Amino acid sequence: MEGLLTRCRALPALATCSHQLSGYVPHRFHHRAPGRGKRLVLSRMFQPQNLREDQVLSLEGRSGELTCKSQRLMLQVGLIHPASSGCYHLLPYTVRAMEKLVRVIDQEMQAIGGQKVNMPSLSPAELWRATSRWDSMGKELLKLRDRHGKEYCLGPTHEEAITALIASQQTLSYKQLPLLLYQVTRKFRDEPRPRFGLLRGREFYMKDMYTFDSSPEAAQQTYSLVCDAYSSLFDRLGLRCVKVQADVGNIGGTMSHEFQLPVDVGEDRLAVCPSCGFSANVETLDLSQTNCPACQGPLTKTKGIEVGHTFYLGTKYSSIFSAQFTNVHGKPSLAEMGCYGLGVTRILAAVIEALATEDCIRWPGLLAPYQVCLISPKKGSKEEAAAELTGHLYDHITEAVPQLRGEVLLDDRTHLTIGNRLKDANKFGYPFVIIAGKRALDDPAHFEVWCQNTGEVVFLTREGVLELLSQVQVV
Repeated sequence: MEGLLTRCRALPALATCSHQLSGYVPHRFHHRAPGRGKRLVLSRMFQPQNLREDQVLSLEGRSGELTCKSQRLMLQVGLIHPASSGCYHLLPYTVRAMEKLVRVIDQEMQAIGGQKVNMPSLSPAELWRATSRWDSMGKELLKLRDRHGKEYCLGPTHEEAITALIASQQTLSYKQLPLLLYQVTRKFRDEPRPRFGLLRGREFYMKDMYTFDSSPEAAQQTYSLVCDAYSSLFDRLGLRCVKVQADVGNIGGTMSHEFQLPVDVGEDRLAVCPSCGFSANVETLDLSQTNCPACQGPLTKTKGIEVGHTFYLGTKYSSIFSAQFTNVHGKPSLAEMGCYGLGVTRILAAVIEALATEDCIRWPGLLAPYQVCLISPKKGSKEEAAAELTGHLYDHITEAVPQLRGEVLLDDRTHLTIGNRLKDANKFGYPFVIIAGKRALDDPAHFEVWCQNTGEVVFLTREGVLELLSQVQVV
């Protein structure tokens, strides 16, 4: 047994992805509570599959629109479904993955003192006119009028709203700073040409944090603290993101960095120095610049997907809205601000873009919608006698490994062969696929365990399966 467990190198990989997690929050998304006789079965899941390429093409209208791997795979296995140009229905598997991602984000943000809020998507025009962004944002700002003629926009970001909120607090003291407020909400942007599925759409989820400090020095410390939290987040997800120097754009401020995931489909162009570690979005550099400004070494060009962005704002917004606090001398002072974004739905797509094969989704262990898929024998096959063992194994897993309650799915489509269901499971990217095949009829029964993220296959007894899965940590 020890030899078999050693051979399954998925264990250290899982530990690497999730060693920092502690505690377990039970999931309530399943249609029936876990436990003996009440199992999550695949046939009851709402997951429209379009596993043929021609079906996927018809969903998006034109074949030329399927321009990246994540978009094609997410449509194929039914993670998303087009609603309109640049807008998608997020289907159950995606919602599970996204809620897990949000829990990891919550852990990282709250570990540095972040407090979660929720601001309206409708933002009054007068706030945006005060900062001149009502006009400077151009056509990307989705604008509307209510029945009384009052103008609003659907917020792509919330600098104006949060600063106005802080300005309304007349008793804010330096003793309450730094103040780190964040939310995870839908954002809207009228993209001229939505593309790449969830990577660039008109409606998306974003985590946006806004910080308020008593001095530029304190604000710089908070900036570094949030950047470190971002690095910790991406490390936990197993993503090799690069922090690069970036332009402040229409957000403004005096300093900005992007967290870029290097992939070929990325729209951003990056310049990285292998010698000193300097990295920047090329839009911040002189077009003719070929050497690193820090060490004069040659720059390597690559592409990336922006998954996070940080800005040091100074008093750009606090001065407009008079967002003040009472300083140590009892006098009013303007708050020093920063803002920090994470593209939540974009991260989900970027993960698939970076980790998946051309045909199969692969998830970081922390984000997999379900950790385990059990496949029972085909009805009428020689192995059909092992079907009952599959159900018993399901019950043993959910009882002996409490963190996996609600994380185990039974593929009960016994009219299909094991091979066909294994192919589907491979496409969905469950970290562990457990099959009751011929060797399940041995004494003792041995189950075929596929460790999807490593490509290894081992045969384990029931006790071995439980020992293996007991190492899995979920958020």
